[in-house]
Amino acid sequence: MALLETKDLTINFGGLTAVSGLNLALNTGDLHGLIGPNGAGKTTVFNMITGVYLPSSGSIIFDNHNIIGLQPHEITKLGIARTFQNIRLFKGLSVLDNIRIALHMRANCSVPAAVFRLPQYYREEHRIKQRAMELLKIFGLQDLAEKTAGSLPYGQQRRLEIARALATDPKLLLLDEPAAGMNPQETKELMALIRWIRKEFGLTILLIEHHMEVVMGVCEHIKVLDYGVTIAEGPPEEIKKHPKVIEAYLGEEIKSA
Repeated sequence: MALLETKDLTINFGGLTAVSGLNLALNTGDLHGLIGPNGAGKTTVFNMITGVYLPSSGSIIFDNHNIIGLQPHEITKLGIARTFQNIRLFKGLSVLDNIRIALHMRANCSVPAAVFRLPQYYREEHRIKQRAMELLKIFGLQDLAEKTAGSLPYGQQRRLEIARALATDPKLLLLDEPAAGMNPQETKELMALIRWIRKEFGLTILLIEHHMEVVMGVCEHIKVLDYGVTIAEGPPEEIKKHPKVIEAYLGEEIKSA
């Protein structure tokens, strides 16, 4: 059974159908891409999967749970984490605190222990800080732990956002344009990081990305949306040559990717 499966997933905003009849299946360990022109409905798909938007019809099954109608925090606890097209860090807090906040979602500490500062509270806080530093080290951010998140260069903020998502201990990671705003060197490093994350954390990954080098370089299967409708899907080599994809979105860019 697929880890994530959507069937006939549709959402309407007034008279506009933003996504129509989306069928998507991700097995454990898959690394899939979701691409299409601006306004194709890609981020809307992420918003439905994560509980930000309520679909008009269709189903979303994640790890044998029907997640339609659940709140975003409930879906996160089930094991879905995401990043955003526009970085959404707690920019006034430290790099370390951004990770610690995410780790607290799975903290093992009772309310009385936290209120009265019992030994259980201090043990759990120590564990959370250790784990936060481990994650920062993985992403090369350990020396910046006390820096304000908003003061980091753009590429490091992106890495911090991914690290924060991983701190929630997900089974499925949704990456929304992680290469946006990155320079060529940062983009190459990101591609290696995505492959490593999938292997090291045993994750399933669904990636939205306009940067064709990233999509073609890391994704094993790609689904293409245009005006909310699936127009093509398959391995990267097929998508590169698909006439509907070239006409609707990619043009010559995909041929050189």
